[in-house]
Amino acid sequence: MDFLKKHYEKVLLGVVLLALVVVAAFLPVMISSEQESFARQAEVLRPQPKELPSLELAKQKALLQRMESTLRLDFSTTNKLVNPVQWQKKADESFIKVEKGSVGVEAATVTSITPLHLIITLDQVTTSDSGARYLIGVSREAAVNPAQRRKRQFSATLNNKTEVFILREVKGPVDNPSELVLELNDTNETVTLKRDGEFRRVDGYLADLRYTPENKNWLGLRVGVNPRPPIFIAGEEYIVVAILSNEVVLSAKSNNKKTSVPYNPGS
Repeated sequence: MDFLKKHYEKVLLGVVLLALVVVAAFLPVMISSEQESFARQAEVLRPQPKELPSLELAKQKALLQRMESTLRLDFSTTNKLVNPVQWQKKADESFIKVEKGSVGVEAATVTSITPLHLIITLDQVTTSDSGARYLIGVSREAAVNPAQRRKRQFSATLNNKTEVFILREVKGPVDNPSELVLELNDTNETVTLKRDGEFRRVDGYLADLRYTPENKNWLGLRVGVNPRPPIFIAGEEYIVVAILSNEVVLSAKSNNKKTSVPYNPGS
């Protein structure tokens, strides 16, 4: 007991040191245990979710494509509420459905187109002391003035200008030439006129027009000539502004709107 009384402080210090050694020996085990506990808790708190399936966007893409395309509403052929069907009485008292191509200038048809020519012929050759003269006939079928369409004869000498041509060359004997070379005044082109032949050039066209819904016909239409009777189609007056080999072009007098009426010989 005297020993403990004298050395109790050393004994107490030894016990404390022993306790510290024991704690230090168990400290790694405790740390490892705590780490495992934290890892288990982390697994509970951070579950591994499954991958989400890919989104199905086919309907949304289709809607976007429809929004990008232009919407066209047909109120003429499918909707009869806001645009009811109209009917028009024909000349024979029957009725025709009013739609594009059935009435108006689009329903007009060209029944024939005839070419109009410039025709030149060598009609006579005369000789005298002053030289040879050539009587040349000219027919201008496309002339606007009817008097100019009839055949007219011009007395021509070499390099002498007439109303229609200039005689540039005489081939063969002067009193019986095989060919004459003419220069046309309107185009400056050079043409050959044979002794017993003729020269032809298309200068225009003559057209016949029909409008079946009103049983109207216009014959012998020419450009620049007002027809009789005037061309009235569905209450609108038209004039002829061009005639080609395959179409007639009409112009409305009210607004100058031009419409091409094709010519289909086989129809």
